[in-house]
Amino acid sequence: MEYRALPHGGPQEAFSVLGLGTGGLHLAPDAEIEQVIRTAIDHGINFFDLCAGGRSVYEPFGRAIQGQREKVFIQVHFGAVYNEAGEYGWSRNLKQIQDTFAWELKALGTDYVDMGFLHCVDEDSDWDALKESGIWDYLKELKAKGVVRHIGFSSHTPSVANHIIDTGLIDMMMFSINPAYDLEQGDELGIGSVTERAELFRRCEKEGIGISVMKPFHGGRLLDAASSPFHQAMTRFQCLQYALDRPGVLTTVPGVRNLSDLKELLGFCEAPAAEKDYSLIAQFTPDSAAGSCVYCNHCQPCPAGIDIGLINKYYDLALAGDQMAADHYSKLAINAEQCLQCGHCDSRCPFGVNQSARMTEIAAYFQK
Repeated sequence: MEYRALPHGGPQEAFSVLGLGTGGLHLAPDAEIEQVIRTAIDHGINFFDLCAGGRSVYEPFGRAIQGQREKVFIQVHFGAVYNEAGEYGWSRNLKQIQDTFAWELKALGTDYVDMGFLHCVDEDSDWDALKESGIWDYLKELKAKGVVRHIGFSSHTPSVANHIIDTGLIDMMMFSINPAYDLEQGDELGIGSVTERAELFRRCEKEGIGISVMKPFHGGRLLDAASSPFHQAMTRFQCLQYALDRPGVLTTVPGVRNLSDLKELLGFCEAPAAEKDYSLIAQFTPDSAAGSCVYCNHCQPCPAGIDIGLINKYYDLALAGDQMAADHYSKLAINAEQCLQCGHCDSRCPFGVNQSARMTEIAAYFQK
């Protein structure tokens, strides 16, 4: 399992790149829910999103982490609520949210959560309501008391996300990332242009805001040629790797329904690079994205040993104003200056990027 550190976190706050969502888990029996969580932890998963499809997940989850609370990072949503039947809904009522959070802590058997998220902030009116209702102030108070370790939010909308990040108080963002959304081929939740979405992810990387990824499979539609907007199926592993290669991303939280789903996902950690290669999306790329490196590393292997995707990412981040990007670049054992200009990468790039010319450009930029 690979782990990625939270930039605004402490030395022990590193998240497994494969996290777990629990939205579909509520239909499983309690014993299986508990088994799923224990199995996930045993295999190195330490990041869990608890915006569940129902409240029945919480108590089995609490039992599963008993005695090992320090091993897991829990993400809960202020605005996700549950009725008496245990069904999920959402609210902007402060009292209802306070009562829900008190119940969540009790059901989980913990006195703190790692990530306290403003839930589903998709419109400017959502952000206004969270401030006017007192929910935003309540979350800041919990952070000051240590009951919430980090403040974050979930959204589908780049413009709204930027407004919230402008507060300077955000450590994490949960965002919908998949090729359909990023290439403007998604549904009504795939909001923002190719450029707007890419700029948001780069801003998060620059400012040290970690991203947890929801909807990596586009609700399962990308996994089926009949339902995919591209009319070609991708695999779970391709979708996960695509999300993990976006700037700022620390972890993905695909949902599971049962132990079988979990075991299928766990194969990602051991899968060879060829099974994670998502360069087939070049066939779906709109004109607005053609010619841009998406860091897929389909150009590998480089005869000079250059990590072309990573170097492109550092360059893009540096151009976006990330002061740390040049430092990261300088620590690479092999950088753009070692390019042999052999053209191997140019012939293999599915996105039509002239990578050999770009290596010259990148080398000159960082030399300055």
